[in-house]
Amino acid sequence: MKALILAGGAGTRLRPLTNAIPKPLVPLLGRPLVMHIIDSLPKEVDTVVLAVSYMKGALESYFRQNDCGRKVVLINEEEPLGTGGAIRNARQYLDEMFLCFNGDVISSLDLTAFLDHHRRHGGIGTLALWRVADPSAFGVAKMLNGRITEFQEKPSPGTAVSDLINAGTYAFEPELLDHIGDGFVSLEREVFPKILERGLHGYQFTGHWVDCGTLESYLNAQSVLIDDGEDVVCVQRQEGARLIGANHLDGVTLSHCRVGPHVCAMRGSSIMDGSTVERSVLMEGAQVGKGCVIKDCILGPGAQVKDGQTLNGEILVRGSSA
Repeated sequence: MKALILAGGAGTRLRPLTNAIPKPLVPLLGRPLVMHIIDSLPKEVDTVVLAVSYMKGALESYFRQNDCGRKVVLINEEEPLGTGGAIRNARQYLDEMFLCFNGDVISSLDLTAFLDHHRRHGGIGTLALWRVADPSAFGVAKMLNGRITEFQEKPSPGTAVSDLINAGTYAFEPELLDHIGDGFVSLEREVFPKILERGLHGYQFTGHWVDCGTLESYLNAQSVLIDDGEDVVCVQRQEGARLIGANHLDGVTLSHCRVGPHVCAMRGSSIMDGSTVERSVLMEGAQVGKGCVIKDCILGPGAQVKDGQTLNGEILVRGSSA
C-alpha cells in the first residue's frame, strides 16, 4: 500500500528557520516533522511517496542516510501544482487505494481504524475530520449519516455549514485521479465539491490535532506531545537545574537554570546559570547564556543567545543577533 505526503511548501511562516531546513525536516521533539507521519503509518504501507519541490536535495540526502523501514520515493514539482495537482503528479504510483497526508499535521488519528472505516463504507474517499470552535480558517465538511454532503473551503465567519474541519488526512481510491485536471488544482476548492456524489465520507476523531505551519502552532504541537508523554528521554540533569515538564535529549548542558514547562532541548544545546526557558525548543547546538529569559521561541541549530537577553515569540537561527 502507498502513502502520499504533500510536502512541497516552502515553510515561509517558519522563516528564517526554513531558509536552511525544509519544513518536513524541521525537528519536533528530536524527530523530523515528516517522520512523525511516517512512523505512524500502518505496517501494510510499504511505500511512502513525498510530493516535494523546496530543498528537494536536502530531503533526498536525509532519506539516503536514514532508513525509515519503507521505500521512500520523492516526486518533484517543477512549479506549484496545488493539493490536487500534487496528487495527480504522483499518479504513476497511485494504482490502488492510498493514504494521503498534508505534510505539516500532527494528530492522534488511529490510521488502522481510519482505513477500516473507509473500507467498510466504500466510496471514492474518506476525510479525517476534527471539531473546532471557529472553522472559518479551514475546509469545512457537512455530514449526513457519515457521508459528506457539502464541503466549504475557508468559509466567511458565521457562514460555515458545520464545525467539522478537514484534518488533512485522506484515504482515496485511484478513481480520484480521473477528477483532477492538469496544472494547478486545489483539491479542496475544485475536486471535493464535484466528487460528493461518488461517495465522500467523513471520519471524526478525538485526541489531538495540530497544524505545525507557524511558530505558535509548532509550539502547540510540542506542548501536546510532551503532555501526552512523547518518549523523549532526559539523560543529563545537572546540579541545580530545575525541570518542569521539560524533555531533553542526550548531551544537553543545564547549569543552575529553570527549564519548562513545555521545553525540548536537543543534543549539544545548553542553558546556563540564572536563565529561564519556557515553552520553547533549543535545536542541536543552540546556546542560551547566563541570566536570559526565553519564552515561546524556536532556537535553531547553532543559535546563540548572549548573556542577559530576553526573547519572546521569536525564531532565532545561527548568525542572528540576540
